[in-house]
Amino acid sequence: MKLEGIAAIVTGGASGLGEATARALAGAGAKVTIFDLNAARGESVAAAIGGRFAKVDVTDEASLDLGFETARAAFGQERVLVNCAGVATGEKTVSRDKATGAVVAHRVAAFARTVAINLVGTFACIAKSAAGMLDLAPLDAGGERGVIINTASVAADEGQIGQAAYAASKGGVKAMTLPIARDLMNEGVRVNTILPGILGTPMLAGLPQNVQDSLAATVPFPKRLGSPEEYAETVLFLISNGYMNGATIRLDGALRMAPR
Repeated sequence: MKLEGIAAIVTGGASGLGEATARALAGAGAKVTIFDLNAARGESVAAAIGGRFAKVDVTDEASLDLGFETARAAFGQERVLVNCAGVATGEKTVSRDKATGAVVAHRVAAFARTVAINLVGTFACIAKSAAGMLDLAPLDAGGERGVIINTASVAADEGQIGQAAYAASKGGVKAMTLPIARDLMNEGVRVNTILPGILGTPMLAGLPQNVQDSLAATVPFPKRLGSPEEYAETVLFLISNGYMNGATIRLDGALRMAPR
């Protein structure tokens, strides 16, 4: 798919991987709408790229519906959806209080919230976006109507200590990629998922430099943190290569996560 003049939506587009993706899509000629909860940052990024912003909570169906209405009113039905919205949760299944030795169980609400945002929210965006794509005319003789790209994590394969909720949510995103691609195979919509390793997002950038250096040293090659721009480059590749469908791609410098 060529991006010039194409409408696109990026969830979580106000920062990190989503921001880099929104900027890359706009740079390639797409008309981008950013979904995010951070209105100030989202409005700023949208203005910088000539796009639109909608304050959207991906766990709230009414909020999602309003977001899609806003995006489509501005640029028409999107042909590209990139799901970057997500949260990271660090909590062991059970742990011992260091002061008292008491056993503490993982908070069920925290587990449910992680799955609601990372997995259910991603699926809700996919379903609502794909439903709109099906009314579009194909772009080419092959029948392509749209492209959907999701963000999982290498934790889907190698979740670390304290990542039960996060790994479950991202494992679900990875697992549903192929079934959704098959659901849409006769409708001209491709679906792929990226599994990032350790990328230099704002969250990691806030860590002490020695911690960042230590993380970078665990990557086989190149021995550095990946960049949000490299994630965005992968998004552009998945959009442009019409034979990429139902795939889950690791972007990790050959990293395999240790238990901790």
